[in-house]
Amino acid sequence: MAGRERNLEIKAIDADPEATLAAALRLGAEDRGVLRQRDTYFHAVQGRLKLREAPPAPAELIAYVRAELAGPKVSLYRIVPVADHVALADALAESLGVRVVVEKVRRLLRWRNVRIHLDRVADLGDFVEIEAVATSPGGLEVERDRVDELCAALGIGEERLVALGYADLVLRRARIA
Repeated sequence: MAGRERNLEIKAIDADPEATLAAALRLGAEDRGVLRQRDTYFHAVQGRLKLREAPPAPAELIAYVRAELAGPKVSLYRIVPVADHVALADALAESLGVRVVVEKVRRLLRWRNVRIHLDRVADLGDFVEIEAVATSPGGLEVERDRVDELCAALGIGEERLVALGYADLVLRRARIA
């Protein structure tokens, strides 16, 4: 990816992953299969920095900035393919330090330009993420409309929305335990 990309996204608690999957498929979402992902978050001066491993796909270094809001939020990100993820992880851990590791099983669905993630996150539970990729240089209104349409179709009300990312949720849970 040459430059930064952007999307509009929400995250919500998923009380019934099977019903969410069925509703997404009824709407016409395409099932892209199940991924096992391990995200290692490093301390960053600005935004977030994580190394994503999801074999057999190549590892990716993902840098992003996103507000911590419960509702739809803009995420600016850059994804860099990584040839030697072990060496990179060691170098980043030595220089920046590991913040937290998040492991999840993700069911990936696609609807138009929208990624729907049905996630089972270790030590946290089930979530649904909706990420509408911005395809035009203008505003995000088209993406907002698609996110709103998906929220309605999947039964995602405001009371289920989550402001924090998985890394922060895992860290918060660790502090409470």
